[in-house]
Amino acid sequence: MILITGITGKSGKWLLEILSKDIKYKADGKIRAFIRDASKFDSLNVLNLPIEKFIGDLGDEKSLELAMKNVDTVLHLAGLRFSLNVVRAALKSEVRWIILVHTTGIYSKYKAAGEIYRNTETKIDRMLTASTIKCTILRPTMIYGSIADHNMIVFIKMINWLKIFPVVSGARFQLQPVHQKDLGDAYFQVLQNRDKTEGKNYILSGKQPIFLIDILRIIANELGRRPIFVSIPFFIAYSGAWLIYLISLTVVDMREKVQRLVEPRIFSHEDATRDFGYNPMGFEEGIKGEIKEYILVRYGQNLRSNI
Repeated sequence: MILITGITGKSGKWLLEILSKDIKYKADGKIRAFIRDASKFDSLNVLNLPIEKFIGDLGDEKSLELAMKNVDTVLHLAGLRFSLNVVRAALKSEVRWIILVHTTGIYSKYKAAGEIYRNTETKIDRMLTASTIKCTILRPTMIYGSIADHNMIVFIKMINWLKIFPVVSGARFQLQPVHQKDLGDAYFQVLQNRDKTEGKNYILSGKQPIFLIDILRIIANELGRRPIFVSIPFFIAYSGAWLIYLISLTVVDMREKVQRLVEPRIFSHEDATRDFGYNPMGFEEGIKGEIKEYILVRYGQNLRSNI
């Protein structure tokens, strides 16, 4: 039995679609979904996949322990915030394998961005030291693929409305965003290749690095927009963040956000490709669907036809 948290989330929905097409899972199920909101049941029934639903709160360890009854594997997609609770509950159950989806933010050199992730994983390592439970950690880069991604959708909206688009230091630093579908594929592949993936850590990044300025230009082209990108030196942007911080009496702190705007985030997924065939799509291919979704929701029609 596999317990999956966050299965109704962005990448979880792609995993559901894959599972629904797999003969093994379609035949016997053996999937238990941990869901906080009963209204989410409808989205699980659409694909006609035999899933046992468990309503609970990830903040409640007792609830997690009940959900883990007769469970061999836990796939935790619901975020690092609840990982410690998941591990504690697993230690009190008969779980043999935990797969945690965290983030490459753990590698950030900036304190707030990486410290909480590093502290959490250090605690998990200590908790599992004397345990027979195997733990696999998956670390996606910046996730995109739907208008609910909180990442690329911000750029899409800004480019759609701004004629002059300010960028820090020319946006000449590289990112490696990963599409939600590629994550769904990866989760399935990890489960299918347990003999190779059990107890290991993997980075799940996009196909190849891409400069932020190129990301913005691709988005602009898909939207049919021609914004003017104006480069702002880092020291001016950072000074502005400091000014806002002081004027707001330390309430609004954007200093680290500005610093991370110029932090390269390039990560190799070579291990994932070797062990379970991870093969993510390129950004230009992946962003098209999100932009189409945005246009449909925002305008209900093709934006280009009105330009």
